[in-house]
Order: sequence, then C-alpha cells, then structure tokens
Amino acid sequence: MNMKKQTVTAFITAASMLFAAGSPVFSAGSSLDCNADGSVDSLDMVTLRQACTQESSSAAELTELSSYLLRKSSGSAFDSEYTIDESSILEPKGTVHTGEGTFYGGGYEGGCAMLDPISKEDYWIVAMNLEDYNNAQLAGAYIEVTGELGTINMLVTDLLPEGKKGDLDLYVDAFPLIAPAEKGRVPVSWKIIPLDSAEDAPVCYKFKEGSTQYWCGVQVRNHRYPVTKLEYLNENGEFVELPRRQYNYFESMDMGAGPFTFRITDIYGQVIIDEDIPLQTDDTVIVQGNVQFPL
Repeated sequence: MNMKKQTVTAFITAASMLFAAGSPVFSAGSSLDCNADGSVDSLDMVTLRQACTQESSSAAELTELSSYLLRKSSGSAFDSEYTIDESSILEPKGTVHTGEGTFYGGGYEGGCAMLDPISKEDYWIVAMNLEDYNNAQLAGAYIEVTGELGTINMLVTDLLPEGKKGDLDLYVDAFPLIAPAEKGRVPVSWKIIPLDSAEDAPVCYKFKEGSTQYWCGVQVRNHRYPVTKLEYLNENGEFVELPRRQYNYFESMDMGAGPFTFRITDIYGQVIIDEDIPLQTDDTVIVQGNVQFPL
C-alpha cells in the first residue's frame, strides 16, 4: 500500500472510532495530527485532503469529518454550517516573521485599528507595517515579539506606514523589554499567537458611530485569531461578504435592522457562525457573541 493510501486508511479508521465514540480526540500524537505539530486543526485537514485527492470516496468522508471535528471544537450554535475555507488560509500557525523593531508613544488611543479603549494594564501594544497589516487583516492580532533581551506578547492596534514587511513599532515602554532602548532600531522576530482573553469568552462586536438599518459599520473583537472575512446572512438565505476598511470596520448599506447571523473566517480558514446578533446604535456598547474560534 502506498503512503497516500496508508494515510487515508488510517484517517478513516480514526473517523470510525470518533463517530462511534461521539466525540473527537484532540491530543499530540493523534492519528488525526497529520502534520505532527501536536494539535488537530485546519492545517491537518488541508494536508489530509491533499493526501486523498485521488480517493474520491475517502475524500468525501474526510470533508464530512473535518466539519464534524471543527464544529465540535468550536461549540458553534450553527453546527451544521461549520466549515473550513482553505482559500482563506494566510499561513501555517506558528509562522515566524522577521524585521526591524522601533518604538513610539502612541497606539493606546486613536490607533488605525480603532480598538479603543485598550488598557495598559492588560496589553502591550504595537504598530505593524502596511504589507503585513494587509488592509486591517491583522488588526487586533496578538503576537509574540522577540528581541535580544527577551520575548513579550503584544496587541496590534496601529499602522506603521513607512515600515518594510516584518517591521514593528513597539510602544515606548515595551521596547526595553526586548532590546536596549538606546539602540532605537533592532532586529526582531514575531509570530501570531491565540488571544488570551478569547480562551474563555466568545467573539464580540462593536457597531460604528452612526450605524442604523440603512448603513452599518461593524467590527469583530476578542477573536482568538485575526479575522480575514465577515459575512452576513441576507433575507434570501445567502451569506454576503462585507467590504473591510483600513480602519478595521466592515461596512454595508444592505444589512437592515437585524438581528444578524454572521459568518466569520479567520486567517487559518476556520469558520464560525454567530446567530442573533442585535444591531446596536450606541457605539459605546460592546455586543457579546456566542461562539469562538477553535485552537
């Protein structure tokens, strides 16, 4: 038996066990951990799909099981629609970026990502270069930043327009934790990590000032991983993608008065569907969602 068939056979055997047990196995060394990174996630599903492209019946079972595993791990109230959008995968989890780090005194208020208010007691904040920020795709990303003196976790709240790919502009008080302040500009590496406040809480939403049933701006917050796409369910039962602005709001003139059903996709292709989200015309109120992205 060739390696492709061995992989598919092992996976389908594991699938049978999972369905019989009624719950998935998520552990290091699991037969579902196709890329051997210690976790079962969307990247394993991509690898397994590639492994069985010539095994049509197995591929069908794989697609069914991938949806099953991920909706179980997410706890989505819209289980039957939980999917993986492979076209939205930006990079493998844990990808390390490199660039130069500088420092500045802003970002807690008035940052380009419009995530105010951010507490200095809760997060160090950082501005990101235009290319990686990618029209707000990494707005609100939680990243682990490493320099010669150490590693700290930081929240992306602002934009560094003059920076090259990989560059970061750290909050002034955070910079000395990763490098001597007198150096001013230093080599850094960074990677995206799960947002800590999302561990035990769902995503939430902030509606932009001036939002009504005739025009609406909505921002997704407290997402475990950066959000790449937001869609709403229209009156015809179709999901419609909302355009995203550089200042990290998705906007529409067609959403109506709500309540809304949102479909949200993160940069790893993981999809959650959140129902019964009311329109909030008071922009000081954060609307609690019901679901969260899986690890």
